[in-house]
Amino acid sequence: MQKNRITELFQIKYPIIQAGMVWCSGWRLAAAVSNAGGLGIIGAGSMYPHILEEHLQKCQQATQHPFAVNLPLLYPDIDQHIELILKYKVPIVFTSAGNPKKWTAHLKSAGIKVVHVVSSAKFAKKAETAGVDAIVAEGFEAGGHNGREETTTLCLIPLVKQAVDIPIIAAGGIATGHAMLATMVLGAEGVQIGTRFVASLESSAHEDFKQKLLTLNEGDTMLSLKKLVAVRLVKNPFYQQVAEAEQRGADAGELANLLGRGRAKKGMFEGDLEEGELELGQIAALIRQIKPAAEIVQEIITEFKTAQQEMAQLLGV
Repeated sequence: MQKNRITELFQIKYPIIQAGMVWCSGWRLAAAVSNAGGLGIIGAGSMYPHILEEHLQKCQQATQHPFAVNLPLLYPDIDQHIELILKYKVPIVFTSAGNPKKWTAHLKSAGIKVVHVVSSAKFAKKAETAGVDAIVAEGFEAGGHNGREETTTLCLIPLVKQAVDIPIIAAGGIATGHAMLATMVLGAEGVQIGTRFVASLESSAHEDFKQKLLTLNEGDTMLSLKKLVAVRLVKNPFYQQVAEAEQRGADAGELANLLGRGRAKKGMFEGDLEEGELELGQIAALIRQIKPAAEIVQEIITEFKTAQQEMAQLLGV
């Protein structure tokens, strides 16, 4: 592939970024994706500071290539996470779930590249004003925390492209090289992929959760909890409890009580498929095999090149 602003910014071979998913994105997955030519990300949102430090140490031992940390800005111990990121000289940080103004300048003053995740053109503009180096524009199809606007990736990428001048990374509903090409035609210069990397050998997701992913079909995930923070969930007994509460008009307090503490860990990391919170994207319906992360990266690149050839033939060029 030709280099572009994303590959140059991160010093990577391919513009494929593995999403920093809570409970699924530990050092093994991050190192494997980086070693394969993409950008691996450690998902710090589910880690206590001492756990993050262990993952940083092990990731640096496992790869000589750049990797990143995903940092939810509402994380309660964020000061300690920032200290660790600086201590271990992490080259790239992806921020989400909060105002990028608070930490972007501080991180960039240490030579760190900063990328912020948004779900609307409005917040893309604000992130650019805050000084971030690139944007992840995440559409409604994505798993996990999502935008209340429900803007799909197909609509979001051109809207963000129109709004900002910095590079855009597309996210949401992307698991193949064909989808990668489609988003790049719309204006993205890279893709962030989550759900497909959950179904990797190196993912820290529980094996039962991985196997559940392979069984999902169209309509088996749904955006919910919009009164708290919108999140796409697999339809399981816990989701049904949430849906019933929302249908009868439960307020944010009742929903927060129902969600409780540790629900995501119970589902994705401990494998409780009944009472756990299972976060996956709509694209899970396409995924039917668990593979090494490196094989996933190579398949996507091969598909991307095939899609380019198919488009050239279709257009007669």
